[in-house]
Amino acid sequence: MPLTATDPAPPPAPSHTRQILLGLSLVLIAFNLRPLFSSLSVLLPELAQSVPLSAAGAGYLTTLPVLCLGLFAPFAPMLSQRIGPERCLLLVLVLLGTGTAMRGLGTAPALFAGSALAGAAIAMGNVLLPSVVKRDFSHCAALMTGLYTMALCGGAAMGAAFTLPIAHHFGDAWQAGLAVWAVPAVVTLLVWAPQSLRAAVPSRHARRKIVGLARDPLAWQVSFFMGLQSALAYCVMGWMAPILRERGMDGVHAGLMTSASVMVQVVTCLLIPTLALRFRNQSLINAGLVAVAAAALLCLLFAPVSTLWFWVLLQGVGQGGLFAMAMTVIVLRSPDSHVAAHLSGMAQGIGYILAAAGPFLVGLLHSVTGSFTATAWVFIAVGLGAAASGWGAGRARLVRVDDEMTVAR
Repeated sequence: MPLTATDPAPPPAPSHTRQILLGLSLVLIAFNLRPLFSSLSVLLPELAQSVPLSAAGAGYLTTLPVLCLGLFAPFAPMLSQRIGPERCLLLVLVLLGTGTAMRGLGTAPALFAGSALAGAAIAMGNVLLPSVVKRDFSHCAALMTGLYTMALCGGAAMGAAFTLPIAHHFGDAWQAGLAVWAVPAVVTLLVWAPQSLRAAVPSRHARRKIVGLARDPLAWQVSFFMGLQSALAYCVMGWMAPILRERGMDGVHAGLMTSASVMVQVVTCLLIPTLALRFRNQSLINAGLVAVAAAALLCLLFAPVSTLWFWVLLQGVGQGGLFAMAMTVIVLRSPDSHVAAHLSGMAQGIGYILAAAGPFLVGLLHSVTGSFTATAWVFIAVGLGAAASGWGAGRARLVRVDDEMTVAR
C-alpha cells in the first residue's frame, strides 16, 4: 500500500531508531484507548449500588463515551491539519489521562464528565492512528495496523482482568479501580511529548480540502461496517461481564472470562490484516468474521454454562478479526494518507454514533425485561447489518472524492 502521487510529500525519513520509537509510541497510545470501557463493565454492579445509578443510568454511562467517539471523531482531521497529528495525539493523552482520573472522584457528575472527556480524546486518537500509519509506515501498513489494533485489544483485556483485583486491593474501592488507568496514559504522555514537540507544524498556506467523500457509496459501506462491528464490540466490553454474572459467574471470574475473550482478540488482530492482504477482495473474510462474533454472543445467552468458556474465546476470535479488518479497510480503501484521515473521521464519526446504539439497547432491554435474553434480537440485527456492509467494504476499490485542492489561509 504505497503512497500515491496525490499524497503530500512526507517528512524526511527518520533514522531507524526513531522509526522504531515512533512505532512503539503509537502502540502505547493505542493501548490506552480501551481500558476506559472494559474497566467500567466489571465494576458496574458495585458502582451502580454505590453512586447510586438506576439500570437506565448505568446504560447511559456505558453508552456516553461510545457516543462521544462518534461526535468528536470528525474534528480530528481539522485539528490535525492545524497543529499536526503528533501534537494532536499529545492532546489526546492529556485529555484521556484527565478524564480517566476524574472517574475516580466517586460522584455521578464526575463519572459522566470524565467519561465524556476521555471519550472525546479516544475519538481523536482512533481517527489519527490509521492516518499516521498510512503516512509513516506505508511500507508495512498491514503489520503496523495489526500491532496497534493488537494493543487496543490488549488495553481492553487488561482493563477487564485487573480492574476488580485492583479495587479489592484498595479495600473494595471501585474509584481506585477506575482511576488507576490514568497512570499508563501519563506514562505514555511522557514518552510521546518529546517526539510530538519536535515535529514540524503543518504549513498554514498549503492545506488540502477533501470534497465529496460523503457522496461515495463505498465510504458509507466502510462507515457502516466500522459502526456495526463496533456495536458488537462495545456490547462485549460493556455487557459481557454482567451477562456472565447473570449466568452464575462471580465478579472476578466474569472479569477474567471477558479479559480472556479480549486477549484472544490480540492474536487475531495481529494475524488477520496480514492474511487479508493475500486476497484482492476481503468481503468473504469480513462476513465470515461477523458470523463467528455474533453467533458466539448468542451462545453466551443460551448455551449451557459448562460451554461458556468455549464461546467466550470464539467470540474473541471473531471480534478481534472484525476490529482489525474495520481499521484495515480504511487504509486499503484510501488512495493516500490525507484521504485516509478524512475517511477515518467519517467512518468513526458515523460509525461510533451508530455503535452507541448497541450497548444502549442492551441496557434498555435489560432494564425493561429484567434479563439479557431479549438482547439476542439486538445481536442478530447488528450482525446482519455488519455482514452486509462488511461485504461491500471488502471490495477491491478506492473511495472517490470530487475534488482535492490546496487552499490558502
